[in-house]
Amino acid sequence: MSITPASTTHSSSNGTAEAILLELVDEKGVTIGTAEKLAAHQSPGQLHRAFSVFLFDKHGRLLLQQRALGKYHSPGVWSNTCCGHPYPGEAPLAAAARRTHEELGVSPSLLAEAGTVRYNHPDPASGLVEQEYNHLFVGLVQATAAPDPEEVAATAFVTPAELAERHARDTFSTWFMTVLDAARPAIRELTGDSAGW
Repeated sequence: MSITPASTTHSSSNGTAEAILLELVDEKGVTIGTAEKLAAHQSPGQLHRAFSVFLFDKHGRLLLQQRALGKYHSPGVWSNTCCGHPYPGEAPLAAAARRTHEELGVSPSLLAEAGTVRYNHPDPASGLVEQEYNHLFVGLVQATAAPDPEEVAATAFVTPAELAERHARDTFSTWFMTVLDAARPAIRELTGDSAGW
């Protein structure tokens, strides 16, 4: 569920590039070490901490994003609002808020924890493996998204029926249905019965 730029480095405070490290965890989500981002996703994959965000507008529609075509992992596929990995030692909630703003140019007006889910999803297109302990978040967005084109190719707000149509027609991330289904109880609590989630 890689959501940092297509490279696996970021700039440090002194302007040099350094490898992006992920938190490795055990089956209970306890941190046991770190690994370089790409290495953690190479088969068979190393279990690491991740997050997934589902933001909704005032009408109860889910904000989807299409991943930028330049991403090294799952380029061009549709997925939930935002997903990624906390830096080692970074709280998942803080990472979720940070990356939502970095990718989409918006800050949630509400962001709440919605549980965790653990999964192992190989990506047949890239050969990379999503072996993740994923923290789920649901929330509301009021501002208009201004996506970073290096991260996001397109966005769309969808109702449950529109999502079903799009999911049947377009390619989605391998993890999308797993995280959506795990977050549904919190989504229903957030959006109410009338939204249909």
